[in-house]
Amino acid sequence: MRAGRGGFDLQGHRGARGLFPENTLEGFRAALAIGVDTFELDVGLTADGVAVVHHDPALNPDVARGPDGAWLTPPTPLLHDLTLAALLQYDVGRLRPGSAYAARNPEQQPHDGARIPRLDAVLRIDPAVRFNLEMKSDPAHAGRTVDAATLADAVMAEVDAAGILSRVTVESFDWRGPRHLRRTRPAVRLAWLTTAETVRDAALWWGGPHPSDFGGSVARAVAAEGGPIWAPDQADLTEAMVQEAHDLGLLVLPWTVNQPERMRQLIAWGVDGLITDRPDLARGVMREVGLPLPPARPC
Repeated sequence: MRAGRGGFDLQGHRGARGLFPENTLEGFRAALAIGVDTFELDVGLTADGVAVVHHDPALNPDVARGPDGAWLTPPTPLLHDLTLAALLQYDVGRLRPGSAYAARNPEQQPHDGARIPRLDAVLRIDPAVRFNLEMKSDPAHAGRTVDAATLADAVMAEVDAAGILSRVTVESFDWRGPRHLRRTRPAVRLAWLTTAETVRDAALWWGGPHPSDFGGSVARAVAAEGGPIWAPDQADLTEAMVQEAHDLGLLVLPWTVNQPERMRQLIAWGVDGLITDRPDLARGVMREVGLPLPPARPC
């Protein structure tokens, strides 16, 4: 069974990063009004153990401004070194003018005053939307994040408190996190993130198995973990790889797909959904090819 409504899962990446401030309540609400099946978002822990929605181990200087309104300069504080109260002092409602990050997201609409939200607030934003929760543990930089198991347990505590297990998928590039949940919470729906870097450095990111154990097949490695979802970098994906994954019983959910031509190609290959910064463009492509659209839900 596929992950989303109507058999195709349209996931808004960090809400809808190409249009609204990423990983913010304001951005998620605006993405709901466009219409997505699922929010893909990132989770880390503060110094006082609060699960919050933020992508980077440290505050991004192209996104964050301090209490004085000034843009941060590197080195910026680690999320894990800040209490929730300290974290809430930072404004993440617009992109730094002139930055490469702003150039990659030229249509993002600012919302000054937006803050990094608690995970529990995001999980209660809408009674129907699904969540794809990426756990941001980083085995490549010990001490910059909490360990994978600690983060996984904290994420699941919030999911349990919200009572929305049936609407949640949990994923990570650090396979120790999903593997921990496979052992301790077998009912949790899991996705296994990959990119060329993590496949190349599988000994670090996968914590045991290696592509060579599976004839070089990443899909076979994901299937050996129990699946059910493989979430590869869209740039690494070929039609043959999609077919192999499906033959193994996996769903294929590529990220981050922002160009309509690539969306059309991947849909033609039979992917089970798209993670995108531009759900507005994806909806247009879905309409063209006859896929049913998720409802718009103004919030």
